[in-house]
Amino acid sequence: MKKRIHNRKELIQFRKKLRNNATPAEAFLWRHLKAKKLCGRRFNRQHSIKNYIVDFYCAAEKLVIELDGAVHQSSKVQEYDKKRTEILNELGYTVIRLENKMVFENLESVLSEISEHFKQTP
Repeated sequence: MKKRIHNRKELIQFRKKLRNNATPAEAFLWRHLKAKKLCGRRFNRQHSIKNYIVDFYCAAEKLVIELDGAVHQSSKVQEYDKKRTEILNELGYTVIRLENKMVFENLESVLSEISEHFKQTP
């Protein structure tokens, strides 16, 4: 029997809590990703893969988007993020890490960078 790696039941409450307490950058970007607004791609927010909860996920593209704020500047968190990205990459996912401030300061560039990672035509 294949072990479930997406949206594990034991993480439902934590994912819901994260969705209900989104950072300002997550909420702002979500307005531009939800309802297939970016090139017709469907995104989920606070999606879990294995024991990791990613900020945004596009299943059709196997694309993960992570928004990083000031907390991600510490070496300990950077090491954790690096290991997490390696594991997700090994599972076949592409991970894009973006700084929160870029979402606010240069949204068009952020959306362009995301869409550049799309492998398929809509």
